[in-house]
Amino acid sequence: MTATDLSALSDLLAGPVVPAARGLLGCRLGGHGVTVRITEVEAYAGTAGDPASHAHRGRTPRNAVMFGPAGHAYVYFTYGMHWCVNVVTGPDGEAAAVLLRAGEVVDGLDVARERRPAVRKDVDLARGPARLCAALGIDRSVYGVDLLGDGPVRLRPPLVPVPEAAVTAGPRVGVTGAHDVPWRFWIAGDPTVSAYRRHVPRTRR
Repeated sequence: MTATDLSALSDLLAGPVVPAARGLLGCRLGGHGVTVRITEVEAYAGTAGDPASHAHRGRTPRNAVMFGPAGHAYVYFTYGMHWCVNVVTGPDGEAAAVLLRAGEVVDGLDVARERRPAVRKDVDLARGPARLCAALGIDRSVYGVDLLGDGPVRLRPPLVPVPEAAVTAGPRVGVTGAHDVPWRFWIAGDPTVSAYRRHVPRTRR
């Protein structure tokens, strides 16, 4: 990787969230002894009319990092048990982020297996946003980390760019608002991509 490659990735993340999401496919996220190649992502546009975004209603202590700068990690806890990691995108002050939904473990396979001992198939180690964080050892301590720097978790450009023809788009997963917006992107045919499940609101008894 050259400084030019990292600069190009920085420029991509500083732009609109949808192209940034597409461009993150094939990138490598490494930390705590494991590296994954990103195979599935989901874009969220912040306050710009996206009710599915955590920043839709404005800045809070939880989502503050989403407002910039680009390239930093937005980590949140969900369902009382899982961590999820996002890459912040866009200009400072305009909240947007890309959820990293799945990846292929390309380095540190034994470490990832130790963290997820119940997994039978390697393709399932980081298949889904919570599993990806578990495989990489990502938790609250990564919140706000500059992923383009030399911190504990690092984002780097693809070794081989993903061809545009290999990218598929579809509706987002597990959100109640704007769930049909086709802002989930994945590498077609990749076995590590998570299964699509349309959100079904719980019925109150």
